[in-house]
Amino acid sequence: MLTQGKKGTSGIPRLTDGSGHGSNGNGSNGKSSGGGSSYRLRNRLPDSTLQHFQGTCRALGFDFEQKKGFAVKLQACADLPTRHGSFVIAAFSDSKTGKEHTALIKGDVSGMHACPLRIHSQCHTGDVLGSLRCDCQAQLEASMKYIESRQQGVVIYLQQEGRGIGLVNKIRAYNLQDMGFDTVDANVCLGLPPDARDYGAASEIIQLLGIRSVCLLTNNPSKIEGLREHGIRVTRRMPLVIKANEHNREYLATKRKRMGHLY
Repeated sequence: MLTQGKKGTSGIPRLTDGSGHGSNGNGSNGKSSGGGSSYRLRNRLPDSTLQHFQGTCRALGFDFEQKKGFAVKLQACADLPTRHGSFVIAAFSDSKTGKEHTALIKGDVSGMHACPLRIHSQCHTGDVLGSLRCDCQAQLEASMKYIESRQQGVVIYLQQEGRGIGLVNKIRAYNLQDMGFDTVDANVCLGLPPDARDYGAASEIIQLLGIRSVCLLTNNPSKIEGLREHGIRVTRRMPLVIKANEHNREYLATKRKRMGHLY
């Protein structure tokens, strides 16, 4: 029998099997016999457990119901302790693009004005592999640390690699940069825009979280305009100043000179 156990770092109730051990509802205490997905869980878990998952998110002010006219829908949420603080992670699906996005949430942000917010586009080479060719990982970590220090805020992590051109094209652009092209011309040589990102999904996530206005952690004025085009009120901008290294100095200079980034 599943009961409500101890609360996690964010106050979310945990599921237990009555013995104090976590359970995934199939008697395996969290261990899965095979690869899982939200669809498999829906087929395997009892209704009471699914209701608990939904209740957990609703307790945070979220709702599983599809909001009319929105492509983005909340699918799951959980505690996420990290090296930079403890957050709630919420996962969203995007029916328009088929992509999946996440949000790291600190504190109660529903109804908040000037909510500290970072919109971070996925960077496999930087965020995951620690590449020194960009400043992505450093910006992500700085944002998480800042929001943790404020005890309120959100990091939205969008699945749009390489300023929206995808991972393979990004590596192709890297190759052209190795030949002397800058980050803008490399994209153009591939027949791609310098920046193909879209902030429609981020704007819907902001609205689903009930945020009234944001203080955007960014060096990119285009990101501010992208949000405003989707009806999000940006009250101020907070720059993320990252020290350049020998591998990304020219890249950062190009973003400032040719893409209008501000520091």
